[in-house]
Amino acid sequence: MNALDGIRILDLSRVLAGPWCTQTLADLGADVVKVERPRSDGHPGGDDTRGWGPPFLKGRDGADTAEAAYYLGANRNKRSITCDIATPEGQALIRELAAKADVFVENYKVGDMARYGLDFASLHALNPRLVYCSITGFGQTGPYKDRAGYDYAIQGMGGLMSVTGERDDLPGGGPQKVGVAVADLFTGLYATVAIQAALRHAERTGEGQHIDMALLDTQVAMLANLGANYLVRGREEGKVPGRAGNAHINIVPYQVFEVAPD
Repeated sequence: MNALDGIRILDLSRVLAGPWCTQTLADLGADVVKVERPRSDGHPGGDDTRGWGPPFLKGRDGADTAEAAYYLGANRNKRSITCDIATPEGQALIRELAAKADVFVENYKVGDMARYGLDFASLHALNPRLVYCSITGFGQTGPYKDRAGYDYAIQGMGGLMSVTGERDDLPGGGPQKVGVAVADLFTGLYATVAIQAALRHAERTGEGQHIDMALLDTQVAMLANLGANYLVRGREEGKVPGRAGNAHINIVPYQVFEVAPD
């Protein structure tokens, strides 16, 4: 048995943060049904990342299939359907599935789900135990709520690029992003934890919850000891954490050393 056997998840997320969350839940045994966009004029259909290659998975004939490695890396252990949620028929299907689900995950722009009658309030009325997780760049409220959230921008705005890379006084110094989309990945993992906590709450009380998960919130939280350094002393001393290359901001020895050849 897996920890989440019997948990049904309706996944309306795409690209990375949401799919990473639901993939992790699927790895733990949840039954995840991924809802993807149908083919239409100007769009090939499915999660956008299906076409984010090369590389593409090769078929038995050795030729590339239409499945990009990017998509496969974030969507294992899921079942998939297509549904046009912009139509009344599609909305009715999602409501029917949500009435029997334990978890609903979406990463549409703020307000989109309400336009389709698929927001938390609407689905909570159908299924009070439903755990509803919304993933956006900047959360459901606040001055930036209508902005799109992209990992690259969030790494910059959230401070990660200011502490990543070689020191500014050395060649090659300057802001650097991390090699993978860590703001998306961190958010997916935080969402996984929050969903499991909300499921526990629903088991005890019979009430679901609306989880408001934001990439910027997560990225700021993941500054960890660097953020704590500033909060403890930075405001008094005017010291904002900076780039240190491969050295450590708090401890030594913790850097690159020249070694004798073998």
